Amino acid sequence: MKYHSYPGCSLEGTALEYDRSTRAVLALLGVELAEIEDWTCCGASAAEATSGLMALVLPARNLALAERQAASMDILVPCSACYLNLKNVQEKTRKDPPLTAKINTVLGEEQLHLHGRLRVRHLLDVLATDLGPEAIRPKVVRPLTGLRIAPYYGCQCLRPYAGFDDPELPVSMEPLIRATGAEVFPWKMGGRCCGASHMSTQRAVGLELVAGLLESACGADAVVTVCPMCQMNLEAFQGPAGRLRRHDLHISILYLPQLIGLALGLTEQGVGLTCNLAVSRDWESHARTPVM
Repeated sequence: MKYHSYPGCSLEGTALEYDRSTRAVLALLGVELAEIEDWTCCGASAAEATSGLMALVLPARNLALAERQAASMDILVPCSACYLNLKNVQEKTRKDPPLTAKINTVLGEEQLHLHGRLRVRHLLDVLATDLGPEAIRPKVVRPLTGLRIAPYYGCQCLRPYAGFDDPELPVSMEPLIRATGAEVFPWKMGGRCCGASHMSTQRAVGLELVAGLLESACGADAVVTVCPMCQMNLEAFQGPAGRLRRHDLHISILYLPQLIGLALGLTEQGVGLTCNLAVSRDWESHARTPVM
């Protein structure tokens, strides 16, 4: 299997561990990534407030670059915000030829042209649909037996484009978690919002949402996610959330490929576990369990 890879800005900064673990796990599973040459920021959440057209042209540029590089591969995107931006352009240009022409007028300044030939895929979609637990289970060398994992999807990988899972009752992570030997922690918060950028603009609102998620995860050994924004919110604000709820809400917050990578025998450094802000001693001890 081979895919275009669009890492996005977060995976080169605050989510280095997501990038490292994603590349390492996909390599072990026989997936080849071809990073889009000269990719740039997709605009994240800031571009649309400045210019609606720019919010579309920025991700469209990356799609056009991928098409020029190789028009026969899907684009794999780990970051949920990047995925949503690229997917949004794919869907809107497919249905609106005049919009596509306007975008291509801008792209023409770089001799680029968006044809709409490539599919944008979230990492979770590829792991769950193209690979599945069948690809993971035979390669597990360190079963994560006894760990209870709460799968957290967040909003952007499933809304508004619910192509591979139900945004209200998502389950696509569950078979992958079980394939590592871990148990799925029973909760109903997997598709709830973490507050996203409200942590910067409306702190009280964001903190209330994070506190509700962390409180619901009490009893799990870790929360696993596929979104850098969700991971950051759930990691960085555990102290304030605990004070809001008046009890300890500290818990390990991992990326899904970190969890899978540890089960496949990768080291803590190999999955970037030392980059995480919130990793409990109990989790670190389990991760160091010798390979049987």
